[in-house]
Amino acid sequence: MAPTIHASAVLIGPKAVLIRGPSGSGKSRLAWQLLQARLPFARLVGDDRIHVEARSGRLLVRPAVELAGLIEIHGLGIRRLDYEPVAVAAVVVDLAAAEAERLPMADEAMLEGVKLPRLAVKSGADTLFLVLAFLGTAPSGSLT
Repeated sequence: MAPTIHASAVLIGPKAVLIRGPSGSGKSRLAWQLLQARLPFARLVGDDRIHVEARSGRLLVRPAVELAGLIEIHGLGIRRLDYEPVAVAAVVVDLAAAEAERLPMADEAMLEGVKLPRLAVKSGADTLFLVLAFLGTAPSGSLT
């Protein structure tokens, strides 16, 4: 089986958001917020441990078998949800990223040899707002 990383993933439409960050940075919380954001389609892929695998130039993400369909909701504990068994990752969100900037340049993450757009989010930022804006807009280029 493919290696696992500490991450959560949510399928939004045809592509998944892969959420990374240190313990306690809000990976599960962001996953839950995305699931509740009234998007046309959103479904949990996995929480806490995600299998990542490069296939045909795409990064496939799957839940760890023992955690499939489970998500931790702080204050409620472990809850069960419907989930997608596999999805193609389209973007990486790194939470509690020290290098997050107000006006960042385009950034990429490399996982298993696959480059993906990357959104670095600093601690305390309105993460859901930033992720939805990142998914729903395109960069405008340089402002200078």
